[in-house]
Amino acid sequence: MDKFKLLLSFAQKQQATLGFGLVTLITAGGEQIFSAVVFKCPCSSWNFQYGLVFLLVPALVLLIIGVILNNKAWKLFTGLCSRESECACVCDFRGTCVFGLVCIQIFISAAVAPITWIGVALLNGNYYECARTGLANVTLFGYHPCSGKAQPCRSELHLFPCREFPVTVPPTERDAVMTIIRTESQVIGWLVIASIMTTFLLLTCVARCRSPISHVQLKFWQVYTQKENALLDQYTDEHAQKLAERNLTSFFQKTPPNPIVMPTREEWKQVSSLFYYSKKRQHYSMLQRHVETALCDPRRESTMSDGKAPPAVLDFVDGGGAMP
Repeated sequence: MDKFKLLLSFAQKQQATLGFGLVTLITAGGEQIFSAVVFKCPCSSWNFQYGLVFLLVPALVLLIIGVILNNKAWKLFTGLCSRESECACVCDFRGTCVFGLVCIQIFISAAVAPITWIGVALLNGNYYECARTGLANVTLFGYHPCSGKAQPCRSELHLFPCREFPVTVPPTERDAVMTIIRTESQVIGWLVIASIMTTFLLLTCVARCRSPISHVQLKFWQVYTQKENALLDQYTDEHAQKLAERNLTSFFQKTPPNPIVMPTREEWKQVSSLFYYSKKRQHYSMLQRHVETALCDPRRESTMSDGKAPPAVLDFVDGGGAMP
């Protein structure tokens, strides 16, 4: 039991890392199945378009799904057009910068699955082989696959991915050309993976370097965010049940409803808005900010002018969970 609790504690602490790892594994497995079951190169003039669609369109779909499942995206856009003050803020320079920064953070979080798809697909090579054989006159890395091969190689290149299609090029040369193309695909795949990993490492280092808080406080902040989100779901469920029970009791028994204290619409907006970081006041969430300002001292009600967009290291604050 103690080992199970230790494992559960580790999983909760490494929730983001394990989540990204799970997304990567599912995407890689899905690509392998998709390539084996669905994909079949037409071996015609459509090779390039067909291979490119299978390489990029699923990545675009995964990116869109990643944005849809991002909690911060819905915090940003829900009710944005109906709030005049928010729209006005987005239109000015400062608001545009904050809006753009949040959109970049959303895009980076959602890009894990698409990048994994492209990287694994290039290492596998099937999509690239099909697309590359549709470009008979294109030279990559200063070398064409048909260089030094039989004369019909370029004209029959689009038939090479399909073994059932007869060609006049000798089988050994055909295999050599396909090996070169697969090598190109894998080299590009490793370059993409290495570039993305290096960029991610640099961005992480810069974010940590510019962090206004210490490493230990950052760990505490992450734990607090997880606890607050879990308790918020629990309290929301309990209060929704109480309100529903009161309304149904009043309806069926024909009695006046008992008073229940509930947050106002403006208070819901305050705690639902994106987190704004302030050096003057230490608040770990918009909920805490609202409780310690608007409720304790209404004259200090929390507004966007009190803070600025949070540093990249605090991107997890509005992460919460999946789509609300």
